[in-house]
Amino acid sequence: QVQLVESGGGLVQAGGSLRLSCAASGRTVSSYTMGWFRQAPGRERECVAASSWSGGSTYYTDSVKGRFTISRDNAKNTVYLHMDSLKPEDTAVYYCAAGTSWGVVSSTLGYRYWGQGTQVTVSS
Repeated sequence: QVQLVESGGGLVQAGGSLRLSCAASGRTVSSYTMGWFRQAPGRERECVAASSWSGGSTYYTDSVKGRFTISRDNAKNTVYLHMDSLKPEDTAVYYCAAGTSWGVVSSTLGYRYWGQGTQVTVSS
């Protein structure tokens, strides 16, 4: 079993930055694909960024390309999402997830373990 705990969310003004962290415990996630998803009220959960186990491959949804950066420190069993130039439409609950298949990296189906989420609110 893998337990994931997100932190770093909060309220920020448009144009600001936040860094989310996802700390894993239970077992190492160094061999897992790690993803960050978000879900806004009334909307489906979407993958905003993902990293292969080595960090050598990354995925970003179009709306965050150039603004968000996913990184991982396998030695610390932690994954990060650095968010710059935040927009009100980035407001959502952000979830960290761990999975084993890069082939479905942008789908919730590709992830087995999920955190509880952290709220990000961007004011205009």
